[in-house]
Amino acid sequence: MEEEQVKPQNDTAFTEDDDDPPTLSSHTLAALKEFLQQQQTITDQTAQTDGEGSGTGEKVALIAEDWRLSQFWYDQLTAETVANEVYALLSNPSSLAVCIACPTLYAYIKKIYPSVNVQLLEYDKRFEQYGSDFTFYDYNKPEDLPDQFKHAFQVVVADPPYLSQECLEKVAQTISFLAIPGKSYVLLLTGDVQKDRAAELLGLHSCGFRPQHSSKLGNEFRLFTNYDPGNETRRVGAGEIDLYSLHGSGELPLLQTCKYVLFS
Repeated sequence: MEEEQVKPQNDTAFTEDDDDPPTLSSHTLAALKEFLQQQQTITDQTAQTDGEGSGTGEKVALIAEDWRLSQFWYDQLTAETVANEVYALLSNPSSLAVCIACPTLYAYIKKIYPSVNVQLLEYDKRFEQYGSDFTFYDYNKPEDLPDQFKHAFQVVVADPPYLSQECLEKVAQTISFLAIPGKSYVLLLTGDVQKDRAAELLGLHSCGFRPQHSSKLGNEFRLFTNYDPGNETRRVGAGEIDLYSLHGSGELPLLQTCKYVLFS
């Protein structure tokens, strides 16, 4: 994602004859403070993502949300639960997963399972800190991606940045480009208002799990999948269960009541 360049205006106006030391304007001080906070966040996140995790541990420090880019990070329990689901769906260590516009999930996957092969497709170039795991992605160019990504990922997770028909249609093109026909697991996190389009475009159906965000949103979010999690393992539960009421019980039901529809 593009970032605005901060251009101080009349921040320091002094000459060699000035007796007082130069001072910065409030505008420049605010920009400097934001920059230093972002640098500290990056340092904290790097430190916390070292080593294997077990699932529900320390919270991952993330770069500040940019509301101009429609960024809203998942809360810790949501991110950890979906990360565990992604890991459970990968059939072997060489299998690949990809996160489309959901950097929170990527960060938690790498924290809990550092050895997992996962790519992050993201518009915000601040996430270039993830090195070769980062690929710039603009949903307006849904297939403008490396050739080696075509039909390469066993698990595809997407969180379209906008709740519009156009955005979902283009992200659906990206999912089709990345997924292995007839074999990939697809997870879509988006507003409940998109349920009909998710079914029409990708054959996805909503599950009992309801994603939550650190910043409380007015729109109800759901998780849509192309498989029935209830048919996989007991890591998933039954019915419209409140995941948060079960946190810490040793059993964290995630998804349920999905029709089994392999992506094709």
